[in-house]
Amino acid sequence: MSGPMTIAEKILAEHAGCEFVEPGQLVEVKVDIALGNDITAPIAIEIFKKAGVKKVFDRTKIALVADHFTPNKDIKSAEQVRMLREFSEDQALVHFYEGGEVGVEHCLLPEKGIVLPGDVVIGADSHTCTYGALGAFATGVGSTDLAAAMITGRTWFKVPESMKIVYKGELQPWVCGKDLILYTIGNIGVDGALYMAMEFTGPVIERLSMAERMTMSNMAIEAGGKAGLINPDDITRDYVDKRANRPYKFYTSDQDARYAKVIEYDCSTIEPQIAFPHLPENTVSISEVGTVELNQVVIGSCTNGRIEDLEVAARILEGKKVAKGLRLIVLPATPSIWSEALDRGFLKIFADAGAVIGPPTCGPCLGGHMGILAKGERALSTTNRNFVGRMGHPESEVYLASPAIAAASAVLGRIGSPLEL
Repeated sequence: MSGPMTIAEKILAEHAGCEFVEPGQLVEVKVDIALGNDITAPIAIEIFKKAGVKKVFDRTKIALVADHFTPNKDIKSAEQVRMLREFSEDQALVHFYEGGEVGVEHCLLPEKGIVLPGDVVIGADSHTCTYGALGAFATGVGSTDLAAAMITGRTWFKVPESMKIVYKGELQPWVCGKDLILYTIGNIGVDGALYMAMEFTGPVIERLSMAERMTMSNMAIEAGGKAGLINPDDITRDYVDKRANRPYKFYTSDQDARYAKVIEYDCSTIEPQIAFPHLPENTVSISEVGTVELNQVVIGSCTNGRIEDLEVAARILEGKKVAKGLRLIVLPATPSIWSEALDRGFLKIFADAGAVIGPPTCGPCLGGHMGILAKGERALSTTNRNFVGRMGHPESEVYLASPAIAAASAVLGRIGSPLEL
């Protein structure tokens, strides 16, 4: 049997050595890149060693990125990074990053051309779905699955159903990919795409930069998605060709591919979005926010720590000061983003405004370090999750928004729009 397939189905079919796959089918597939970080990889390494295996399947196809608690925040995190370092040395892994080389994994891997269009990528981190923006099938797995992949170079999936989301119309001022994905999650809910491949399409997506596409794919998991894919095009090729050091392949969905669900949005009606505590689906348009005073604003993370995000924030913050009593924390996502932000004068703008500028790290996003909230404190963040206690004390609050809203809010001292400045 054969027939039309979606991009997700085509990539899985090819990697499983099948002509055709359909939703619900169990497939065993070859893995192009297997990823772990300083929280998840130590467990995988222990399982790997217990299995008695001497060598990883391919030392060029495993990436270990010590991004969550670096620079080491305490003894335990230092021990975890040491495990990654020793394992990487022992296995002669090509892609191990720590210290001055480390960046937030989901910004670092595309930037270095490690993940490419058409790949199957698994990562022991839920936001591995970011690479769907390149036209890869990328998804988060547990540390046990990572260990198995490091040994065999393979993993298994149930082929997911696909949901097609079509974005039409013209974007309002200051609306970006972050707003589109927050609006989508607000509309369908945190389990609205449970175990589905979300496919972001339409004229609006075709005009988005690679950075904004990655922001959208990054948060597919926040709607329960298995993956968040965008059909690759010339924008993808421009991004990838500068970086790829191995062949890659563009897969695109057939015109008559089958979808479990198709949704259309008129983007001209979408304002900048804020996700209120304690779920990414609790979205509110900026005009309906009211007065929400803030103690902290965070700009960074695998969702919005790219140079385009810092550029937007710098444009708004230039010549202005952070509100008294508010902490603004800016974390460029990779060393090269940090360096470009320095060259372009963004870091000086942030420093002059009164921001704290940190190293490339996940930091406060997961309540790790470099910006933990005290009881009763409120933060607005460009990160991807605002669960209870996500950034610190269980009685603190996290609001999610775009870099534009974050920068404006840092000046206003409350949630607000650049239009107010």
